[in-house]
Amino acid sequence: MNLAHITGTHHLVAGIDEAGRGPLAGPVVVAAVILPPDHGLAGLDDSKRLSAATRESFFGRIGKVAEAWAIEVVEVEEIDRINILRATFKGMQRALSRLEPVPTLTLIDGNRAPELPGEVHTIVQGDHWVPAISAASILAKVTRDRLMLDYHREYPHYGFDRHKGYPTADHLRLLKKHGPCPIHRRSFAPVRELLEPSLF
Repeated sequence: MNLAHITGTHHLVAGIDEAGRGPLAGPVVVAAVILPPDHGLAGLDDSKRLSAATRESFFGRIGKVAEAWAIEVVEVEEIDRINILRATFKGMQRALSRLEPVPTLTLIDGNRAPELPGEVHTIVQGDHWVPAISAASILAKVTRDRLMLDYHREYPHYGFDRHKGYPTADHLRLLKKHGPCPIHRRSFAPVRELLEPSLF
């Protein structure tokens, strides 16, 4: 992908990505990153294409070389109150607002974006093609995985260390067996149906 026609003369370009829109449990985590042109982070890619060890290695390196970065955790209560898309957009707005210096161009993975200051572009598979978005995807993914491991220690019956809250067959089985815990998203159908079985 040739990004020159998008980035143009912009020198402060932020990449934004999230982790955790699809799970039934836990927060959604958003990261925003401004990388210098000579960041030297060879091998950056969509966090899902990288091993956990590689993501962890990149996590520290990104923090050291980035011109600015921010991570925003949007908790389950807010997801349930305003829905997952709006919660993700709120996380993007908050993460971007914490960047200093302020970017003049923001590139977001996917095809939808919230209202943000400055010029904004969405890029499908941006976490693969755009280094700043790749870096943001890694920061978001590593942060969320760490949080889910913490939750596993608090709620060990659900296997959060394995599936990180995503709706795997194992998670759905354990959810039905034990019922929802405080970090399950009440607004998501598989959880809601267990809480309100008379409605379905």
